[in-house]
Amino acid sequence: MAQSKYLTGDSQAINDFIDRFDVFLFDCDGVLWSGDHVFKGVVETLEFLRAKGKKTIFVTNNSTKSRSQYLEKFAALGIPSVTEEIFGSAYSSAIYISKILKLSPPKNKVFVLGEAGIENELRTENVPFIGGTDPSFRRDITPEDFKGIADGSLLDPDVGCVLAGLDFHINYLKLSHAYQYLRRGAVFLATNTDSTFPMNHNFFPGAGSVSFPLVNMTGERPVALGKPSQAMMDAIEGKFQLDRGRTCMVGDRLDTDIRFGIEGRLGGTLAVQTGVNKKADWEAEGAVAVPAFYVDKLSDLLAAA
Repeated sequence: MAQSKYLTGDSQAINDFIDRFDVFLFDCDGVLWSGDHVFKGVVETLEFLRAKGKKTIFVTNNSTKSRSQYLEKFAALGIPSVTEEIFGSAYSSAIYISKILKLSPPKNKVFVLGEAGIENELRTENVPFIGGTDPSFRRDITPEDFKGIADGSLLDPDVGCVLAGLDFHINYLKLSHAYQYLRRGAVFLATNTDSTFPMNHNFFPGAGSVSFPLVNMTGERPVALGKPSQAMMDAIEGKFQLDRGRTCMVGDRLDTDIRFGIEGRLGGTLAVQTGVNKKADWEAEGAVAVPAFYVDKLSDLLAAA
């Protein structure tokens, strides 16, 4: 089994680690913050890396916010950033649908299971959609709904894709529509399939909890467009023209962040222990991924300052 190098408290090892890379890809939830709580020293760490000429890119699976909404969160939390540094799964999905999937009209509409972040990014790519935050889908199902969904009269014939992301208002009505669109041949996509996400020093159901019932019903797995999907890595490489060998992925989850960096053949991966996974997880037999390096928290890198 591959061994991880522990960096916390070793200033020389941290210096050597930082010098190996030109670009750092950062997960957000569990690395920079939990909910609306910014981890101590995060701002100073990012400023330190930028002062050393390192490029910082924020790669998040959270699809509830668009890049512009994420930028507002960064500002509210006191973390300096610009829109171009942010690459989220909602944006990745919109790019995939518009530039790669390229559904032919009129059957090019997307049925969205998700929040405003997905809708905003689809709009920027001029992708038509229904569902999402539309209040008419945020209610209990009725006998009339069952009849109209069953005979197709309440379904939009132009839907050619179902995109599932984290939806704080998921319900039976939305799942029923999505299921019928998939039965009729719609392409099945997911912003990501994370089982959980960290919030307020705890964990809550992730986007995978939204897509899983559809997987269970159809037997079909969606094409996932967040970490660890290499479709997302290819998009990041294309957008930023980075050298993978001089790039490091920093994250808290083995199954998404660390696996993303390893399968993307990046020069290194760094695990922080402020989120989902801890040292015992990657040292366990059969671990899904093993980081090349790890620290207790991101600000431990300041030991090299």
